[in-house]
Amino acid sequence: MKPPKRNSRKNISKSIVFSLVFLVLGFIMAYSYSLSNANKETEGYTGGAFFEQEERYRKELINQQERNKALRDELQEKQSEVQEYEKSFADGENRYTEYAKEAEELRRYLGVVPVQGSGLKVTLKDGDYNPNSVNPNDYIVHESHVFQVINELYISGAEAISINGQRIHANSYIVCTGPVITVDGVQYPAPFVIEAIGEPKVLSSSMKLSGGIMDQLVNDNIIVTLDEGLIIKMPALLTES
Repeated sequence: MKPPKRNSRKNISKSIVFSLVFLVLGFIMAYSYSLSNANKETEGYTGGAFFEQEERYRKELINQQERNKALRDELQEKQSEVQEYEKSFADGENRYTEYAKEAEELRRYLGVVPVQGSGLKVTLKDGDYNPNSVNPNDYIVHESHVFQVINELYISGAEAISINGQRIHANSYIVCTGPVITVDGVQYPAPFVIEAIGEPKVLSSSMKLSGGIMDQLVNDNIIVTLDEGLIIKMPALLTES
């Protein structure tokens, strides 16, 4: 008995078709699975690298910020040092100026340098003698009168003082001997001209104060005259070598 040829062929064809279909499906599934794994690995690799790079940038930024802070602190410290130096330098200049001014004033006061400037001239003359007076000494200029004038002028800011052209200093001595006075061993007769370098208005005002030196001199019968605004010159004192 012969097998039916037609059905066999159909079954073989179906088997081949199904085999091909399953083969294709298997290939597609395998390809999809491998592609999925590859994408996952790629994604994992990309994310990890990006994270590492971000972490590295973050650390570099932190380091740079710390470096900037250290530089700012160093700059502030240097600026403070410069300010302290400028302050000390300015203080030094001020002290130097003050010392130089004080030294110049001392030289003028001690008489070791010649001086010139405006000032006041005070002339003291013996009073007109009254024959009926018991004591003629009541009408002549004494060293006390000269000392009163000199002290008042110094108190009023006189920088230098001379008597009859002779400059006086801190150790000068004045002695009255009858109608003359002796200044540092040199005798001078009346009238006595006392010159002082300083502010003329101030010196003159101090002499004219009510109840002051000028009034006392007049009460002692001394003739007093004041000349303001003169240019006065005084030589340096001769010092022993």
